[in-house]
Amino acid sequence: MSTTMITKSELLQHWLGHRKLTRKTIEKFPEKELFEFSVGGMRPFSSLIKELLSINVPGLKEMVTRETTPFSHDLPLNSKEELLTKWDEDTPKIIEYFNQISEDQLHETIKLFGQYEFSIISHLLYFIDNEIHHRGQGFVYLRALGIEPPFFWDRY
Repeated sequence: MSTTMITKSELLQHWLGHRKLTRKTIEKFPEKELFEFSVGGMRPFSSLIKELLSINVPGLKEMVTRETTPFSHDLPLNSKEELLTKWDEDTPKIIEYFNQISEDQLHETIKLFGQYEFSIISHLLYFIDNEIHHRGQGFVYLRALGIEPPFFWDRY
């Protein structure tokens, strides 16, 4: 007998909660530091956010359409407002594509972006884990700048 620990809908809500917290983190950054500040040779937070934007919706779209496209983290987003606008535009697209993936498809293997061959559920968990990882870097940057980051549990 198999027991479901988390439903597909609950997984989506979990991810969307993380997206809300990441958005709050972007908002906390002063404009200049969002694009220029780094610690220990890591990329600025804007670059980390561009990475997330370059893989989440395109990756989900590829899972649904099976049309492979290469990705580039070099997105033409050059202000906090542009990053937040793109973030907000992508949220309904994430919901739309996520909801087109059936539970039966979650364990299918797909080679995303022509490079990364894993099950769809593994890719989805990576997207969430990668966001949490990069947001953690953003929290470190904010603290180094003397700015209190949002509470890590405030995903609502």
